[in-house]
Amino acid sequence: MRKLIPGLMALLLLLTLAACGGKPQEASSSPEGQGPQPSKAAHVIGTTDVVEMKDLTPVETAKEPGFQLEKPAKGEEIAVITMENGEVFKLRFFPGEAPKAVYSFKKHALDGYYDGLTFHRIIEDFMVQGGDPSGTGYAGESIWEEPFEDEFSPNLLNIDGSVSMANSGPATNGSQFFINCTQGAAIDWDSYQQGFEVYKQDPDTFTAMYSSKWVDMDLVTDSVKKLYTENGGNVHLDGYYSTDKTGHTVFAQVFEGMDGVEALSQVETDPQTGKPVKDVVIKTVEIVEWE
Repeated sequence: MRKLIPGLMALLLLLTLAACGGKPQEASSSPEGQGPQPSKAAHVIGTTDVVEMKDLTPVETAKEPGFQLEKPAKGEEIAVITMENGEVFKLRFFPGEAPKAVYSFKKHALDGYYDGLTFHRIIEDFMVQGGDPSGTGYAGESIWEEPFEDEFSPNLLNIDGSVSMANSGPATNGSQFFINCTQGAAIDWDSYQQGFEVYKQDPDTFTAMYSSKWVDMDLVTDSVKKLYTENGGNVHLDGYYSTDKTGHTVFAQVFEGMDGVEALSQVETDPQTGKPVKDVVIKTVEIVEWE
């Protein structure tokens, strides 16, 4: 039987997720008569000049929830994360929906930024977090050396295996990221619905009491529920589906090596901080073309 994470427990976890270092982004329009134009974050290998932040806007809108579980296409750029203990995970990116997050991560990886860093914060049945050069959770910057805005898509969810940007509030994304890993914990949809009904009666009072937001159940479709039910994850982290449109940008998905992520999520940690007792070190993050 899968473990159950009630909605109120999920809220408490949400309040602890932010890492020190909006609204959903609109997709840019395509020239009349043409389909979506390729994102400048789709092909980064071999480039030298840094694309400006303003030139990276979402370009795809036709995908359906669940597409993030598809395998990459031949020639698509992926990330290969190799840990010092030999574990390997492979990530598929979503440059159309989250071009800033994808581009910053890829360029950092190509520059060796993540090599030798740790997963500095691990909470079992929740997530594993890394990407901070100080290993404290209070550092790290984007490829532009300044924070970038959130990129929320209704079709990219914080299901298990998804890779999202850690932040300390809206538009504070830097270099830190986390991998959702609830190990398939069931979602307590009844608690989310009950909490949402209370929220709708008096949003201001609800927000003041909990110092947070809630999942907007009017937006959560049956297909979204199905994906979370089948995969597990953290719906309360989805910015698109939150009552105040804040959350965490999903920009990649582990498509190979998730068993290694699950093993990583179970290492011994300090119960107060989530810091592993023994350093969990990333040996390399490589950007390669999928064959």
